Amino acid sequence: MRLLVIEDDSLIASALERALSPLGNTVEVFATYAEAQAALSHDRFDLVLLDLGLPDGDGLNLLAALRKRGDITPVLIITARDGVDDRISGLDLGADDYLAKPFSLAELEARVRALLRRSQYRSDNRLRFASLSLDPATGTAALNDKPIELPRRELLLVEGLLLHAGSIAPRESLERRLFGFDEVGPNALEVYVSRLRKRLQGTGLKIRTFRGLGYRLEEVSE
Repeated sequence: MRLLVIEDDSLIASALERALSPLGNTVEVFATYAEAQAALSHDRFDLVLLDLGLPDGDGLNLLAALRKRGDITPVLIITARDGVDDRISGLDLGADDYLAKPFSLAELEARVRALLRRSQYRSDNRLRFASLSLDPATGTAALNDKPIELPRRELLLVEGLLLHAGSIAPRESLERRLFGFDEVGPNALEVYVSRLRKRLQGTGLKIRTFRGLGYRLEEVSE
């Protein structure tokens, strides 16, 4: 999954990144209101972890703007503001959950998993399409319930395709998932698509290219 952490405390931000990255997540971290606003305006994330006390603005205003434009990305508020009124304000503005500092990393991880499951209408952690499945919590993929070993970026590609199963996974969305905000060459994504296509040969699945749009995971017609 692709997570956005908005937290100005560098120690907490680093702890969140260390805790969430090994679970198969790509974690982008921003410390200011302006940076986070720009990222949310131009990109898609699977979950936002939002601190309210940012140095250049109030996180509640960022949340309000997100919901006002119809963005339903799950938001977990993480803040030192533990008053009931603050929790009510955050939830009323559209936050999906609230965690007060200090908090247990184990509890944070559990809440993140629960929010991701809920947002994708899943009863467990697995993403599935036909014979292919992925458990983002453990970073394990399987074909016909048999585990397959995949490098990290191929796992992220599988995740991106499964999240859009039945529809086109936008090229830009897949590039962000695999490479974050790093500059990449025009054919970087195709390299990983080609590798994954070879792995899927003979499995009843294929990756179809839509020029200028993206890719779609499909079952092979008999």
